[in-house]
Amino acid sequence: MRNISPSEVKNASVSNLKSLCEELRKEIKETVSSCGGHLSSNLGTVELTLALHRVFDFPRDKVVFDVGHQCYTHKLLSGRASVFHTLRKEGGISGFPKREESEYDCYGTGHAGTAVSAALGIAKARDLKGENFDVIAVVGDGSFNNGLIYEAFNSLKILNTRILVILNDNGMSISPTVGGTHEILDEMKGAHVPDEDIKLYEKFGLRYLGVYNGNDLDELLPAMERAKEALKFESVLLHVTTKKGLGYAFSENAPAETHGVSPHPSEKKEYAQALGEELCKMAEEDDRIVAVTAAMTDSLGLRPFFERFQGRAFDVGICEEHASVLCAAMAAGGMKPYYAVYSTFLQRSFDEIVHDICGQNLPVTFCIDRAGITGEDGETHQGVFDLSFLSFIPNLTIAVPKDIGEFRAMLRASKNFSAPLAIRYPRQGTEGEVLPLEMGKFEVLHSTISDIVVFAAGERCIGLAKEILKKAEREGLAFTLVNARFVKPLDAALLSALHQKYIVTLEDNVLIGGLGDAIARFYRGEERQVVSFGYRDAFIPHGEAGSLSEKYGLDKEKILQTIRSFHARG
Repeated sequence: MRNISPSEVKNASVSNLKSLCEELRKEIKETVSSCGGHLSSNLGTVELTLALHRVFDFPRDKVVFDVGHQCYTHKLLSGRASVFHTLRKEGGISGFPKREESEYDCYGTGHAGTAVSAALGIAKARDLKGENFDVIAVVGDGSFNNGLIYEAFNSLKILNTRILVILNDNGMSISPTVGGTHEILDEMKGAHVPDEDIKLYEKFGLRYLGVYNGNDLDELLPAMERAKEALKFESVLLHVTTKKGLGYAFSENAPAETHGVSPHPSEKKEYAQALGEELCKMAEEDDRIVAVTAAMTDSLGLRPFFERFQGRAFDVGICEEHASVLCAAMAAGGMKPYYAVYSTFLQRSFDEIVHDICGQNLPVTFCIDRAGITGEDGETHQGVFDLSFLSFIPNLTIAVPKDIGEFRAMLRASKNFSAPLAIRYPRQGTEGEVLPLEMGKFEVLHSTISDIVVFAAGERCIGLAKEILKKAEREGLAFTLVNARFVKPLDAALLSALHQKYIVTLEDNVLIGGLGDAIARFYRGEERQVVSFGYRDAFIPHGEAGSLSEKYGLDKEKILQTIRSFHARG
């Protein structure tokens, strides 16, 4: 697509702007079809973003997109149209706002709820430096459930600054928006806005303007101008409604299914589907079992459970910390909670995991999806830290299945497990056998007479180890292969019984604080050499998952070379 100049947006007629919206939609749809990405959220915010670029002066003015799922039009209008075809590809542009990428991206985002706090910080820095520009936070109604938004609102008067908050209300996060805040916003979209709803936001120090049709430029542009004028004197909340997926019939009718689109459909099964299947079976037998999610019912495979066990299924919105405490308290009350969450979003619950769940030794099971390198969504979504930040927490058992069959076995074993448990797994995998397992016990997958043993954790690393084993055997080399399916506690009995001098560890996680560190600590003081392979101390950008995995630490040839060097020593 051609690069669109700021003057073209500023000077075009409204009729030409409407034509430009269709041009932008076409480019987004075609690029996402090729590269993957967030489709429905971006299709719904084309007019809103175009209106922002028409009324405000970027990059002098600053805009922060909450999460960033809706930033594609902004990228197209800010000098990146000619490289938009590289979206989410390694070395190409990111699918999220990224400060290093463009001066138009003033603040990097990727997780919900941060935009208002960020806008306040940017505005206050502006005030302290005596500068003059406007600061805008674009926030979806899904993020309005997140407590961080209200922490930011609470400090608006304290900070004594001015920002514009645009509430993009489409009734969706990834799944449909739920909860009390959603009900308030629905009331405000009615024919008569209740005074008490407006006063709620005015008490924070926000002048409320709304509700406007965010997909109608004739209505939206004057509203945006009005908000800009009011911003000279006070902070403003501009409430607009949009339709997620607008302009693409399939996406309009299936906004959740087209929230994130993969460019290469896989024939592999998703772990999320297995989670839904197993939890339903378990819940039929045990009425203590409850399922909790933070606004990701469908993505995490819980839709069947929500439909069959409505009284025991809870979507709490984008409130990961609250979900953790809720699980802790339900467990304290005699229930058996399963909290399904992406690895990257589990980070938001760290304090609650330590204090509320593990500190009280409560039987909450974390089902941690998208663990390891996830690929094209980049730094904010790579699930490569959970082994590290979970492994030092007392009372917590950490399981890493080698395939979906073993994942099913872990879920079944969890039913009668009376302590905190975390099961971490990638998005997709192979089915495998469902065999009984003992908590905390490794599995020897290949045994041979050799002075080398390889410990691998998780499906990616088990698969990698098996590939290396085949290649090593063709070279006349050999090693014992162990499925390190419990990173905490380690299988001390097996580790103590092994005679091998040379140890290699593989993990789909950063090296610091992971499996390799744990095994090296176990063998400290012994005459053994431990060499660990995982991801180096870096934030891993967007790109194809397999390529990134090799580039950032799980290099097949380097691992094989290590095994060769150990054999040479005898």
